[in-house]
Amino acid sequence: MVELSPLRQDFVWGTATSAYQIEGAVDVDGRLPSIWDTFCRVPGAIDNGDTGDVACDSYRCWPEDLELLKQLGVDAYRFSIAWPRVIPTGSGAVNAPGLAYYDRVVDDLLANGIKPFVTLYHWDLPQALQELGGWENRDTAYRFAEYAAVVGAKLGDRVTDWATLNEPLCSAWIGHWEGRMAPGITDPAIAVRASYHLMLAHGLGVAALRASAPKSPSVGLVVNLSGVEPVSTEPADIRAAQVADGHINRWWLDPLFGRGFPADMVDVYGVELPEQPGDAELIAAPTDFVGLNYYFRQIVKADESVPVLGFRQVPGPNPEHTMLDWEVHPAGLEELILRLTKEYGAEKIYVTENGSAWVDQPDQDFNVHDTARTAYLEGHLAACVRAVEQGAPLAGYFAWSLLDNFEWAYGYAPRFGLAYVDYPSGERVMKTSGKTYRELIASHRAVGV
Repeated sequence: MVELSPLRQDFVWGTATSAYQIEGAVDVDGRLPSIWDTFCRVPGAIDNGDTGDVACDSYRCWPEDLELLKQLGVDAYRFSIAWPRVIPTGSGAVNAPGLAYYDRVVDDLLANGIKPFVTLYHWDLPQALQELGGWENRDTAYRFAEYAAVVGAKLGDRVTDWATLNEPLCSAWIGHWEGRMAPGITDPAIAVRASYHLMLAHGLGVAALRASAPKSPSVGLVVNLSGVEPVSTEPADIRAAQVADGHINRWWLDPLFGRGFPADMVDVYGVELPEQPGDAELIAAPTDFVGLNYYFRQIVKADESVPVLGFRQVPGPNPEHTMLDWEVHPAGLEELILRLTKEYGAEKIYVTENGSAWVDQPDQDFNVHDTARTAYLEGHLAACVRAVEQGAPLAGYFAWSLLDNFEWAYGYAPRFGLAYVDYPSGERVMKTSGKTYRELIASHRAVGV
C-alpha cells in the first residue's frame, strides 16, 4: 500500500462527478435543455448514439449515491450544479425545484460529515444562451455571474468550497475549435473568443461568490493540464512543444496568475482578443486554490499540415494505456503539481480529478476486480506524495469518478467509476478500486491517531 504519511493530516480525500454525466432527469422539475442535450441529438456526435437523458439517474437515486460516499469514507464530494436546472433559460427567473434539489444534496452531505465542493459550471450551458451566441458572446460571462450569485446566496450559508468553471480548455478548444464536444463548433477564431469569455466568467464568478455567499467562500478555478514533451530534439519538434504547452497550459494559467494571456499564443492564433479595460484584473482576482485535473501527458510532433497550431499528438512511450488510449504516466502528475508550485507560486492545490477508463465486467457474484484502475490510483497517489515531499502545497485529492457515467462524446463504454453502474437496472456496486481507496483513506487517518 502507498505510504501516505507525508500528506498533511487535514488532507482532503474526495471523489468527483458532474451533473450532466450522472443526473439524468433532463426534463424533470423545470429543467430545460443544455448545449449537451442538443449536441447529443447530432447524428454521429456521440459514440453509440448515447445521451445523458438518464445517465446514472442520480437525480432520483441520490440516496444510493450518498450511501456510496459513506462507504468510501471520503471527507468531501465534488459535484457540479446544472445551470439549466437552476436558471433554465440562462438568465432571469430562478427555478425553485431545481435549486431545492441541490439544497437537499448539501444538507444530506453535511449531515453525514461530508464536505460539499461545488463546481458551478461543468460544460452544461443553457441552450437558450447558446442561441444568443454562447461563450462567443461577452454577455454570457455576465449571465454566469448572475447565476453564481443566485447559487452562492442559496447554498453559501453551508458551502464554503467552490470552483467557478471546470476545464475551460475543453469548453473552448474541444467544443469550439475541434467540435468534438458541445456546442460542436469548428472555428478557431470563435474558440479563442470563447476562451477569453470563459476566463472572464471565472473572474466575474469569483466576485459574485464573494459578494453573495453568507460564509467566506474558498474559490478557485479547475484546469486540466498536461505535461508536454517534444517527440525528438529536432528544432521543429521543440518549437511544436512550446506551442502545445501554450495552447494546453499557459493560455489558462498565465492570465489566472496575473501574467495576462500569453503574447506568443495570441500571435499563433492570429485572433484579436475581445478585451476591455479592467478585464485582466478581474480574471486574475486572487483565488484560494487551483484545481488540477490530470489524466495524461502529451508527446507532440511538428506537423505543418495542422492548421494554426502546427503540431499533433503522438502516442506516449509507456506500454500501458487505458481503454481510451491515454498513456498511464503518474510522474506527469507530480511534475504538474510542482510546476504550479514553483513556476506559478500556487499556495494551495487540489487534485480535483484523476482517474482512468477501463472495460469493467462484473463476475458471476457482481464483483468488479478492476486491478488496472487500482494500480493507477495507487501510482498517482504515490506521485502526489513525492510532490508534497518536495514542498508542494497539495491539500487534497478527488478521484474521478464516484460512478461509471456518461463520458461525453465517448458515451457509456468507458468506465471511470470507483463504483460500477449497471445501466439497465441502475444497480451500483463498489469495485476493488473503491475498496482500496477506502483503505488508503483509513490508513492515512490512522497515522494521526
